[in-house]
Amino acid sequence: MKIAVSGKGGVGKTSITAWLGDYLARRGEKVWLVDADTALSLGQASGLARADLPEALTQRAALIEERIRPAGKGGMMDLDPHVSDLPEALSAPLPVVGEGAKTAGDKRLLVMGPLTSAGGGCACESNALLKALLAHLVLDRREWVLVDMEAGVEHLGRGTVAHVDALLVVSEPSMRSLETAAEVARMAGDLGLHRQVLVLNKATPDQVADLPPIADLPQERISMPDLEPLRARQLRSGSVLGLGDETEKMLDNFCASLLQKIEGESVQRG
Repeated sequence: MKIAVSGKGGVGKTSITAWLGDYLARRGEKVWLVDADTALSLGQASGLARADLPEALTQRAALIEERIRPAGKGGMMDLDPHVSDLPEALSAPLPVVGEGAKTAGDKRLLVMGPLTSAGGGCACESNALLKALLAHLVLDRREWVLVDMEAGVEHLGRGTVAHVDALLVVSEPSMRSLETAAEVARMAGDLGLHRQVLVLNKATPDQVADLPPIADLPQERISMPDLEPLRARQLRSGSVLGLGDETEKMLDNFCASLLQKIEGESVQRG
């Protein structure tokens, strides 16, 4: 399954992507975590040291030139470049943390770099290669793919994730955050991406049940409580994993419920 994660900046998209990726890997799945956010913090959130982070695709000028303007094409852009070898070549392994880690599947990080640095929406070289690689992961691979998107609706506006299976729209319980979430959901729906779940971060189930009637908010909803162990760690470490047995148990239950919500949306949409 291919899942994109979007929402307003700072609402917890990256943490939720990291938790879900680790949960799946500990259950034997092969998982690609794709960092397409401007902050490029998914690797550290997933327990990778800064020195071990792979270089962002949009910064690999020689590779971009080689694939997008190959020899023999007279300098013309190839908008359907060969990319099937790139995920393994450009990615880095991620540690699997918590119960079940010893018998876990495979978890790898691929850093795309933000689309906004790839020409502001034009058909430039880096943007073309990035979109081709993401399309390959989404359409041609049979593993799990989790895409941590940049804040707002930029990726959706460019159609980059039009073919993912589901969208997690992350929001905090505030009007500004919810309005951004509604806009993300609306644009995704315009692209045909109707399997959506609203994740209300740092919130209670009662707050989920009592949301204001904002048009276009996903109807499938789940709450994620504020985590004291995470807040206590944030000044010492960028990782959101390994927060202690009780918190990890709660996070596993959250991830299991979230996946059930996604599957429930699949059944409801037919």
